[in-house]
Amino acid sequence: MKSSDRSAAPSPPAASPVRRLRVAIAGFGTVGQSVARLMLDLAPGELELVAICNRGIDRKRVDWVPASVRWTDDIADLLGENVDVVVELIGGRTPAEEWIRRALEAGKSVVTANKQVIAHAGPALLEAAARAGSRVRFEAAVAGGVPVVRAIEHGLAGDRLTRVAGILNGTCNYILSRMERDGVGFRNALAEAQALGFAEADPSQDIEGFDAQAKLAILAHVALHAHVAAAGIQSRRIDTIDAVDFQYAGQIGCTIRQIAWAERTDDPGTIRAAVGPALVPLGSPLASVCGSENLVMLRGQYGGETTFGGLGAGGEPTAVAVMSDLLAIAREAGPHVTRAAAVRAEVTSEFESPFYIRFTVADRPGIIATLAAVFARHAINIDAVLQRPGFPEGRRPFVVSLDPASSSAIDRAMREIAAFDFHEVAPVALPVLSSLVPGGGAAS
Repeated sequence: MKSSDRSAAPSPPAASPVRRLRVAIAGFGTVGQSVARLMLDLAPGELELVAICNRGIDRKRVDWVPASVRWTDDIADLLGENVDVVVELIGGRTPAEEWIRRALEAGKSVVTANKQVIAHAGPALLEAAARAGSRVRFEAAVAGGVPVVRAIEHGLAGDRLTRVAGILNGTCNYILSRMERDGVGFRNALAEAQALGFAEADPSQDIEGFDAQAKLAILAHVALHAHVAAAGIQSRRIDTIDAVDFQYAGQIGCTIRQIAWAERTDDPGTIRAAVGPALVPLGSPLASVCGSENLVMLRGQYGGETTFGGLGAGGEPTAVAVMSDLLAIAREAGPHVTRAAAVRAEVTSEFESPFYIRFTVADRPGIIATLAAVFARHAINIDAVLQRPGFPEGRRPFVVSLDPASSSAIDRAMREIAAFDFHEVAPVALPVLSSLVPGGGAAS
């Protein structure tokens, strides 16, 4: 064939211009400002900041935001055609949940760091997004800058996850690791956390476990496909822990952390979950998490253990998670991939493990025998009794470590024990979560 007979090769198609995603931020506090700064500093071609909404907007204006950005105190201004994605960072359930719903109904995608809204209304909002053909992303709602939600949805999509466990509250972890490292009391460690900005003036959401409770409900939804009510997850407070508990925990090869965990049971309609302080063996990744860091451990039926860790709080780590969600929306091609459907599930906090019980008593003969008799009545076996010297008779702490027992049996025994008159401080019962060590057995 002569060259003149050949058809001319087709020209490559012209590249389509990149459409910039027009972003509006609702809530211009610490995280909102960090998101705006990050968006302007990185200047990704896919994103354009077009509006900022906040109450009392005049006091929020800053000169480093371009003049092209609209400032408003009315959420309705973010629902017009010139906005593609609303970033909700106002916090709390009201009016955040309503704002997110209105944005989705207006056809906007939403990125949020709001754990309470996602924990309580996440499934309904995901359904609203699916109906509108938009997206809801919430990486920043769990573990701050640790990209665990995306890792579950993409990196571990080929496995069947059976358990999620971790340290999800940086405030509690700062307090407990500070008590462990320097032997300071709970109140002093809390005051330090507040002075450093790790804890609110009212730290009850953190201390009582409600913050971690909401985050665990989200992780159960994403990892275990179980929709559970956050309030149905048992939570126990950490302010019962004393510096002496770390001394005793160290004697049995453990430390103490606030642990949130959820796992499948044989019943697909039930998951086992709880939040609270627990002993973890020093060989566990959980034991090495210090300060305000977070860590999430995932167990898959086929892939085994996978661990993710990093900064769990603060403006910049949270802003990184928000930015990652925005870029994911901007770069998604084709139809939206719906998350695997979650099954509505009940929660049980019943589990079996070894237990650590610390008593603080006005010492007198017969206390150990009295306690042993109660434990025997509930078919609970004592492993060891630990007592450090140097404490006064009128306020003497000691520890009873117990062989694996059901949590309900421990609760029944502790209710009976609480009635005795030798207690100077209410007893503290903590599970020993040795099963959270990859490949590990019971702590010794």
